[in-house]
Amino acid sequence: MAAQPFKGDPLEGLAPAMRARLRGIGIQRWEDLLLHLPLRYEDETQLTPWDEVQAGEMVHVEVEVLNHEIGYRPRRTLRVFVAGGLPQLSLRFLNFFPSQLKQFQPGTRLRISGECRAGFQGTEFVHPRYRVVDSETPLATELTPIYPTTAGISQTLLRRWVEKALKRSTQINDTLPDQIRTELGLIDFAAALSILHTPPAGSSVQQLEDRSHPAWQRLKFDELLAQQLSMRQFRNERIQLIAPPLHSHGPLLHTLKTRLPFALTSAQQRVMAEISEDMARSHPMQRLLQGDVGSGKTIVAALACTQAIDSAYQAVLLAPTEILASQHFAKIATLLQPLGIQSAWLTGSQKKREREEALQSLADGSAQLAIGTHALLEDPVLFKRLGLVVIDEQHRFGVEQRLALRRKAEQAGTGQPHQLMMSATPIPRTLSMSFFADLDVSVIDELPPGRTPIHTRLLEGSRRTELFTRLQTLCQSGGQAYWVCPLIEESEALDLQTAIDTEAELKAACPDLSIGLLHGRLAAGEKSRMMQSFSLGEIHVLVATTVIEVGVDVPNATLMVIEHAERMGLAQLHQLRGRVGRGGKQGWCILLFHKPLSDTAKERLKVIFENTDGFEIARQDLRIRGPGEFLGARQSGLPMLKFADLEADMVLLERARDWADRLLKTEPQVAERHLLRWLGQRSDYLRA
Repeated sequence: MAAQPFKGDPLEGLAPAMRARLRGIGIQRWEDLLLHLPLRYEDETQLTPWDEVQAGEMVHVEVEVLNHEIGYRPRRTLRVFVAGGLPQLSLRFLNFFPSQLKQFQPGTRLRISGECRAGFQGTEFVHPRYRVVDSETPLATELTPIYPTTAGISQTLLRRWVEKALKRSTQINDTLPDQIRTELGLIDFAAALSILHTPPAGSSVQQLEDRSHPAWQRLKFDELLAQQLSMRQFRNERIQLIAPPLHSHGPLLHTLKTRLPFALTSAQQRVMAEISEDMARSHPMQRLLQGDVGSGKTIVAALACTQAIDSAYQAVLLAPTEILASQHFAKIATLLQPLGIQSAWLTGSQKKREREEALQSLADGSAQLAIGTHALLEDPVLFKRLGLVVIDEQHRFGVEQRLALRRKAEQAGTGQPHQLMMSATPIPRTLSMSFFADLDVSVIDELPPGRTPIHTRLLEGSRRTELFTRLQTLCQSGGQAYWVCPLIEESEALDLQTAIDTEAELKAACPDLSIGLLHGRLAAGEKSRMMQSFSLGEIHVLVATTVIEVGVDVPNATLMVIEHAERMGLAQLHQLRGRVGRGGKQGWCILLFHKPLSDTAKERLKVIFENTDGFEIARQDLRIRGPGEFLGARQSGLPMLKFADLEADMVLLERARDWADRLLKTEPQVAERHLLRWLGQRSDYLRA
């Protein structure tokens, strides 16, 4: 039987203001209440013996009111003195209503739940939860749930609404076939919800709160299965689309391979074979190319573009920043120009005439390759025969931005373009299986010969001047260095060393060296000139903001100094570190940190200091930040996980992936029913 939605107006009878508050915590339907699960639980099924009461612990005890008083200094406070198992015991309320005073008459018995602590007037409970009882009042038979909430919605209200939703839940049938539940040992869906909202006395609070309880396992599997079904559906739909076959045996591609001034690594050859095979098919390639910093993704992109051009189609390479785009243009256009391939350069800052010429060459097909920034996505940009889209640093672009280039191919009447997305931020396996399950993934897991791991050192910021002597020695012997600062000008809020101040300080301390300054506020032409001067060795030390995070390639640079490294994320630190040591010489990265350090900052610095493998760093980054932040712009349009943890629930994820394939092949109606419950209309996400 199909899963039936609740009948009637969702959350009927509630005022608009209350509905707005509920929407703020993700509740729009009665079904949402069922999946609005407790953060923790309090055990009111038994009273805590007074001889076991410890300061700082949550306890449930019974007391008798002796009297109460209202104090006005330093602020209005209600204190209720009670008799229990401890001397000088009281309850303190900082916010209270006059009507509450009637509940605190001498002789009244109360059951209170809260944290016991030592106060100036003896042992006290500050704002405990309490209820008036008598000698016949029974103890609770279930653990008390504590829900995530917001201002204006009390726990009492939430419990009342959830209870009402649970009573209605008999209208919702289990979406999983008996075979899945039996094979995986999963309990019934309704039973799982009942346990999580109203755990019976004796339930393991630890299992409930660390989400290892069988009831949690059921909900996490359901959620992961819905996600896998959604991803697989998108993949299946893509295979039905039409794309131009781009064959890999053309003369241009063969010539380029023979003219390369270096041999491709075995990893580069493997991923290129995977990409070539995909592009030769008549449905659109949707492949993610992963490779650590310096692994050689750019040459793979150049080969892929050449394969498209060999088949008489155009290719486009989209980069998130002008510096990165210009680096690609300098490398790829120079590499392809001897083959007679014309490249167009398009950015937002170029002059009108240059821009118009580029637009014309793309529209009439005389330019076979376009390289640029977000300017490539704008309406005036038209292609004659677009066959391949390459997106570098794909996590910097949202779904709509990636879709824009696909639409341009459709406008040209060439069908769907093949799409290659590149990332120097490795995707952990669990994330790849989960949020990238609709993509094919290629990994360059080998560095070119001569690339050695960068040596990383931690140095307290107060010792930064010690680096000046090292800089002098390095640069006088022919080397170059980066000095990266988080901000351009001083901020009182963050009190960070600025790029402008650092440039002045280095010029004063190292007058024999040429110091350059690069930041995001410079005009595009100034940025290009500064980078060119650094590339040519005319500048010894480039002081920069994180604008140089990706794409910058100066083989002679061997030292990277990063100010306030504790403020940066792991992916950013790893990217910056990868800018040095690219020319065969040993590279060094000095991480300057400033105390005090938060626990998260300490953890990040420890990870980057101990690891050079990008995949391990990415795995640790996912563990620290979670998938939402890790995914960045890509999460726009993605159903994020609420319950499952990709690290802790790897086994469940693998089982969900296997069952998603089986259901879509053998029981598509079951898959549709499950998706409807978990994603509703959101299962129709745009993918790009």
